[in-house]
Amino acid sequence: MDGLMDLARFLDVTTATAASAARPNFGNVHYERRKSPEQPLELFEFEGCPYCRIAREAFSALSLDPIVYPCPKGGELFREKVKREGGRYQFPYLVDRNTGVSMYESANIVEYLFQEYGDGSVPWFLRQRSFAVTTSMLASAFRPTRGRHAVRSRQPEQLLELYSYEGSPFCRIAREALCELELPYRLHNVPRRSPDRGDYIAMSGKMQVPFLNDPNTGVRMFESDEIRRYLYETYADGGAAR
Repeated sequence: MDGLMDLARFLDVTTATAASAARPNFGNVHYERRKSPEQPLELFEFEGCPYCRIAREAFSALSLDPIVYPCPKGGELFREKVKREGGRYQFPYLVDRNTGVSMYESANIVEYLFQEYGDGSVPWFLRQRSFAVTTSMLASAFRPTRGRHAVRSRQPEQLLELYSYEGSPFCRIAREALCELELPYRLHNVPRRSPDRGDYIAMSGKMQVPFLNDPNTGVRMFESDEIRRYLYETYADGGAAR
């Protein structure tokens, strides 16, 4: 049994690493952030979507900390809100209550974020649309069953918090579990050179991601495999990790 678990873990990390390699170092490094929003931005997305990945890379590059509302296929919690507010089921979908802006389309979201919160200059790996889409689709192909489909769960009273950055394969594994369980969370992006890393290290004790904080239970933990197991045992109907 231990051998099978070790093999499953090896395959999980290997495919997550391959997905990161398809978009190498994109979203891993901080770019100039001119200001921070007073109210958190809201991002409706799902982890396996290649277009959502492009939007998340922009959030990560700017060290912006949105509230993420996972909208996996078959989900019943947040997909309807997107349809109700935006008019159609399409992801990603951004809501910025600071400016009254809401929008679809990853390219538009990227441009908006860098214009509103960055220095106006979009990095090449996000600006080259065909390259971004093609490589993001390739990244999704390495994880075809993860972060796409909803699993029945119970909702926490308070938002979970995940400290992460987009290009990390281990962070991907944690985000996939949050997405599958439709657990909304505050995503704290701490890429290299982020001005927010100091506060994160002071809080967590070291520079390691992912890091989950669950204020509902008082649990705080590193390690993607442990985070996924914890989320399923705590919030999935039946409690069995996938």
